[in-house]
Amino acid sequence: MNLIPRALSACLLMGAAGLYGCAGHQNSDAALQSASTDFQKVKEDTNVLRSAPKDVIRAGELLGRAERLSGYIGSGQDVSHYAYLSSRYSAIAREHSNLLLNQERLARLELERQRLQLALREQKLAGAQQQGKWAEDQIISLSTNQTERGLVMTLGDMLFDTGRAELKASANRTVLKVVQFLQLNPKRVMRIEGYTDSTGDRQENRQLSQDRAQSVADVLVDLGIEEDRIQVEGYGDQYAVDANTSERGRAQNRRVEIVFSDEKGRLSAPR
Repeated sequence: MNLIPRALSACLLMGAAGLYGCAGHQNSDAALQSASTDFQKVKEDTNVLRSAPKDVIRAGELLGRAERLSGYIGSGQDVSHYAYLSSRYSAIAREHSNLLLNQERLARLELERQRLQLALREQKLAGAQQQGKWAEDQIISLSTNQTERGLVMTLGDMLFDTGRAELKASANRTVLKVVQFLQLNPKRVMRIEGYTDSTGDRQENRQLSQDRAQSVADVLVDLGIEEDRIQVEGYGDQYAVDANTSERGRAQNRRVEIVFSDEKGRLSAPR
């Protein structure tokens, strides 16, 4: 009489264990797949391999252990454990790489700043009168236009990497001439205005335009121009100078404009 209930209980227990094992297997498979994806990304990134090779190797070893264990019944928990450790080492490798890249970038910026300062000091050796005429002639020749807002110089999009606010090294020549012009005309002030094309999010474009204008201002201040002589504005995709329907038009709209005051320091109002 008791054989049927006992058999039924045993079947229920076996069914529950099977369901639990299936769920555990699915969880471990998901963890293994995630770890494999993470490892593949860092393994193919040359920057990560260069800066954190030991972490990448460790991530691969742990992933290999998880893959081997996945072939054994009842090892789901161990598979998930080693897959998790592999993913963490992949993340650590990525973090180490980002840290090293940032350190290298800061070192390059510092070297470039020192080079600019040295170049500026060397050019100051020339006579003030000759230097003044040279700077005046050069600043006028640098994509400047006399408008109702004053003398406006345009810095094109090629002086910035796509989506980035830092000035490229190709901007050094222009920046040095602006510094000289302002040093020889101490009453002049200026407003630096950033603009973008209409591609992408409007708020992000406005922030990028502000950041690019501020980047130019920061370099000028770093080279000795008084901060109170500089205003900064970011207008995003407003005040386009060409249609945004072509690449040429969008490139024209991605720009930074420097608006100079007159000789007495009178600067036009912001837009």
